[in-house]
Amino acid sequence: MKIVQMTRADEGWRMIQGEPAQLNDPLVLVFGNRQVLERDNIFAEVRALFPSGQLVFGSTSGDIIGDAILMKAASLTAIEFESATYKVEHAVLEDGKDSSHECGSALGARLNAWSDDLRYVLVIAEGSRINGSKLVKGINGAIDGDVLVTGGLCGDDDRFQKTLASYNEAPKEGVVVAVGLYGEVRTSFSIDGGWLPFGPERVVTRSKENVLYELDGRSALDLYKEYLGEKAKELPSSALLYPLNVKSEALSRPIVRTILNIDEENKSMILAGDIPEGSLVQLMMTNVDQIVNASEVAASQALQQHHQSPELVFCVSCIGRKIILDQRAEEEVEEVVAVVGNRPAIMGFYSYGELAPFPMENSCRLHNQTMNVTMISES
Repeated sequence: MKIVQMTRADEGWRMIQGEPAQLNDPLVLVFGNRQVLERDNIFAEVRALFPSGQLVFGSTSGDIIGDAILMKAASLTAIEFESATYKVEHAVLEDGKDSSHECGSALGARLNAWSDDLRYVLVIAEGSRINGSKLVKGINGAIDGDVLVTGGLCGDDDRFQKTLASYNEAPKEGVVVAVGLYGEVRTSFSIDGGWLPFGPERVVTRSKENVLYELDGRSALDLYKEYLGEKAKELPSSALLYPLNVKSEALSRPIVRTILNIDEENKSMILAGDIPEGSLVQLMMTNVDQIVNASEVAASQALQQHHQSPELVFCVSCIGRKIILDQRAEEEVEEVVAVVGNRPAIMGFYSYGELAPFPMENSCRLHNQTMNVTMISES
């Protein structure tokens, strides 16, 4: 595996490792601030650097590259596989319709049909209109159960205005990209959050997919505002500090759900993923030390499962975690570096949702407020 990494700020592209000319037909992953990706020349710039590359773009709430976190910039990781092969597919959400499941099913089916040697799927999905729960259900249903699926929902800092993704074209809204790795490739992953539930458990008495209307027969939004107090004035961004712990018979263990937006007219909250009626929910909180420790745990568990030194480490963390960490955000990335060392290339982004199975399970799920660490090497 040959890897080139670069960053782009106002002064243009800067080399971190390798040279673009060294690579043949690489997979090129470009993450960046949405406003940077909207620049007219960003696609042309990357295409000029990698004329034969397959280019994947995604907007973020912060880029992870090496031990650094970049804001208002872009990062690039280009990979030439030496023994494994790869295939990129993309789908576009239908306007005025939730086609998240259909997109996931189509992407999974195309990657599965390309070769019977599929080993791993990386998903980079727009994060504003997507229902992440439905997306991963569609993918899971179309591929073999032992294929690892991880990735993330694109971000837009804490603006929550729009998110962008693309494959071999300028970044735009409504796109979901999936990259399949085939053949001689080894992967491992782990995911951890560091959040603790507090307060009473309440029953979801009315919901529809990812929209929460009532808890214990009361307006979910009104009840949530009571808990937030003065912070209710800062919704929806303040909701990132107090996600929901969700317990359901459909889940083998509790899952965290972030509130992405609110609807004052309907007194409802729009979550990053589905929240079934009858579920039990509880508020959650954390602190800097718990978040940083969770990143170390995720990296250590992924490395333990890998059984060799990884060549590429892909990290997806949550915008809510970065907001809490604030000036100490790089500490959680530094924990990953401390575990894996300086040899592997480290890349990733801060997201609106993290995609991975639960530890010791196969089916991918949508998570929030976690650090997801995926390790890749050619075997």
